[in-house]
Amino acid sequence: MKLAIASDHAGYELKEALKRALPEHEFSDYGTNSKASMDYPDTGFPAARAVAKGECEMGILICGSGIGMSITANKVPGIRAALCSNTDVARLSRKHNNANILVLAGRFTAKEYALEIVKEWLKTPFEGGRHLNRLNKIHQGERK
Repeated sequence: MKLAIASDHAGYELKEALKRALPEHEFSDYGTNSKASMDYPDTGFPAARAVAKGECEMGILICGSGIGMSITANKVPGIRAALCSNTDVARLSRKHNNANILVLAGRFTAKEYALEIVKEWLKTPFEGGRHLNRLNKIHQGERK
């Protein structure tokens, strides 16, 4: 699977660790490339746009708290970014919301646990059914 991945300086180490831990996936890395302070929209927007355009199947974004990247990604039409702090929330974000971007808090999520969250998120399919109607309402709201 081709995944967009991006971080700010606070998520840089976790981003690099996830790429190393998931060699079975192809990553399009939108930065950043160091721990030097930078602004998360500069990497979050290009990664989210790549997912929205279908250039990448899904995405992973990481900043200090995860909130900034969540807000950034959800500004891109067609993106459903979910900030997930545990495997249960990650699973539900896929099953019920068909989240296409996973957001992690680099300052608050241990690398080992972040990997568990990512694996759970990637393997969980969308349930459809009653949840599809809800997503359609969200996307209708985007067009108004």
